[in-house]
Amino acid sequence: MDQLSHDRPETDTLRLQVAGMSCASCVRRVEKALGRVPGVRAARVDLVSGQAEASLEAPASPATLAALDGAITRAGFTLQKDMLAFDVTGMSCASCIRRVEKAAAKVPGVESAVANLAGQRLLVTLAAHPAGREPHLAVAEAVRRAGYEIRLHQADGAGAGGRDAEAAREQAVLRRDLLLAACLSAPLLILSMVPVWHGLVVRLLSALLATLVLFGPGRRFLRSGIRTLAHGAPDMNALVLLGAGAAWLFSTAMLVASPRGEAPLYYEAAAVIVTLILLGRLLEARARGRTGDAIRQLVGLQPRTARVRRGDTETELPIEALQPGDLVLVRPGERLPVDGTVVEGRSHVDQSMLTGEPLPVARTAGDRVVGGTVNGEGALLLRATGIGPDTLLAGIVRTVEAAQMAKLPIQTTLDRVTAVFVPAVMAAALLTFFGWLAAGAGVARALIDAVSVLIVACPCAMGLATPVSLVVGTGRAARAGILFRRPEIMERLRPPALVAFDKTGTLTEGRPALRAIHLLDAPTGEAGAAEALDETTLLVLAASLEARSEHPLGRAVVAEAEARGLALLPADAVQALPGRGLTGRVGNRTVAVGSARLVTELGLRAAQAEEAAASFFVVVDGRLAGSMTVADQLRPAAADAVRRLRADGFDIAMLTGDTPAAAAPVAAALGITEVRAGLLPAEKADALRGLGQSRGARTAGRRTTLFVGDGINDAPALAEADVGIAMGGGTDVAIESASVILVGGDPSALLTAIALARATLRNIRQNLFWAFGYNVVLIPVAAGLLVPLGGPALSPMLSAGAMALSSLFVLGNALRLRHVRL
Repeated sequence: MDQLSHDRPETDTLRLQVAGMSCASCVRRVEKALGRVPGVRAARVDLVSGQAEASLEAPASPATLAALDGAITRAGFTLQKDMLAFDVTGMSCASCIRRVEKAAAKVPGVESAVANLAGQRLLVTLAAHPAGREPHLAVAEAVRRAGYEIRLHQADGAGAGGRDAEAAREQAVLRRDLLLAACLSAPLLILSMVPVWHGLVVRLLSALLATLVLFGPGRRFLRSGIRTLAHGAPDMNALVLLGAGAAWLFSTAMLVASPRGEAPLYYEAAAVIVTLILLGRLLEARARGRTGDAIRQLVGLQPRTARVRRGDTETELPIEALQPGDLVLVRPGERLPVDGTVVEGRSHVDQSMLTGEPLPVARTAGDRVVGGTVNGEGALLLRATGIGPDTLLAGIVRTVEAAQMAKLPIQTTLDRVTAVFVPAVMAAALLTFFGWLAAGAGVARALIDAVSVLIVACPCAMGLATPVSLVVGTGRAARAGILFRRPEIMERLRPPALVAFDKTGTLTEGRPALRAIHLLDAPTGEAGAAEALDETTLLVLAASLEARSEHPLGRAVVAEAEARGLALLPADAVQALPGRGLTGRVGNRTVAVGSARLVTELGLRAAQAEEAAASFFVVVDGRLAGSMTVADQLRPAAADAVRRLRADGFDIAMLTGDTPAAAAPVAAALGITEVRAGLLPAEKADALRGLGQSRGARTAGRRTTLFVGDGINDAPALAEADVGIAMGGGTDVAIESASVILVGGDPSALLTAIALARATLRNIRQNLFWAFGYNVVLIPVAAGLLVPLGGPALSPMLSAGAMALSSLFVLGNALRLRHVRL
């Protein structure tokens, strides 16, 4: 394999990671599949590492990459893709975003690249990488060649301190350069207003001051502008370079041609342009830094050390030194350093920063707790289950950062516009210059208006309009205990739509209690004679089997057995039957616990139990031995949430795997008339699809579907829904299938999610209206088109101020989302 890597140039040999191979036959299938792809000279696969190498006849293109992916898929295997996040320094406008994305996308093996101006971040999806090269190094080299500094992003908040320090350094440098530029520009501005302006000494002094500003504090614009112009991809810096540079060059030419003459000089315009734009950059950097406050606050919740009990000793250890299973002691008032289960103690835990719950929640032995939350009045001893990157807090940070990197559909259109924006502005400036010359206005007037056009244009506002609102909006949602995995689903959280709820654990507490045990006598000859079981024996058998389950009904049975002080028996050969129940062996008995459907599948009759409105049945050694009734309670906020959703224009339904008898009282209490009960997981997805295709009261066609659930059996419906919403207390499978997560597990949080989505989208529309409206209005004004009509004109200095204020307006408007009322 290594030999193949050196037979061809690195850029012509791609290394891919293939999942699903298990034998030599698999290797041959993958090699043959890759070898049949047009343009592949040779393919070699290593079973141990799961890697494949394809030697290409020409450098890889996106089409070649797609063909390789398709070949692997058709062969029955999966091409594994990696996500790499980078921190990028130097992006200042929408043109920079496109340039960085194009540079990264040209790296062989890169499937997609998304840059974010607000977060100064680049997210790259790699389907393959050049053999012999670390993939992140290839991407970093390409972006550096494009003129930007780049480094791998530190995941899970580990690099937050470093990023904050870098942002502080950036602001310090901008502050220093701004102060210097202001000190040099102020006397230059004064000199331009005094009568002695035409004196040689004053003219030379003005030239010196302007030169110091332009090539001192303004060198960042010159350096970056020249580089982008050389690459044929001009950005905001290029506009500043051309505008300020043109004023400086014209003034210098006039000074050389007529040292003592009366030709006007525009050195003060060049210097003040640089000063005002530096002021705008500083204010923008400070405001942009505030957009990530939510992430920094979440990262700051994680303590860096923990008090660990090992044996008879307690030791203060850094978080990195902890291991799952360690016993962690948390004193009153301290933040919990890890996710874990309470072993000893009783307290109340404030989870408000993670879940949005206003009141502390009681926690005692057996309860799960989350790192970053605040312990209340009692000491707790925890058994660590999640440490560092495996904690809920770290997962929240990852989810929010991924959402902030994503693009809304409107951003794709905006990218196409910004790709031609700067060249169009340069063309408009040239047209302005030659237009005024043709109108006989003279070179000075033509130059001033052309410079004003270059300076007033603001691609920065266009580039910031969408991402800065997403960063602030998703961060605000995270603080309220709501995680948007993909921001585009915000557009679907609006009526007319159908909201379908699961019942147990979603509309109800999910902590049902065992209310009754019914002993059933099997009819003679049904399954053979068997000794009668008493209530205690039946409970022990059922609880021993259910101890291997996470289902809320099963936990209620186990809790009742433990409350009675009963010893559970070992269970083995346990098999979960989704939507039906469990089977297995408890001691020397075969036991099945589940729904009426399971009883029927086992060839038994459940009519007697159904008449008793039982929640589930217990089959022992092939005999229907009994049934159990478990009652659950509505969540306190469920009724209000359903009422407000309906009032807001949403249609409401309930889809549950529970029996119709158990579902009916819950639906009646909530006023839900559209109910589907007794559904298997796949049937929930089918029912949701059918409800979506039916015409609602306020719809003329298919309804957008939202599904809210928390269990393994909800995963198909969560995936089927247009918006899958998982309760944070649910199973990992449900959470992974969802596009929105309500961390606190409160259905009323859906109302908050809808309100935040609307506020964020409204904020984005406001920003886009301003960004486009600003340029549409002020570029013609700067070009002097209103002057013949008696209207105003913009000087280069006023244009620079307006340009800076445009970006600040977008940032300030987005920051309002941090304080939106929910």
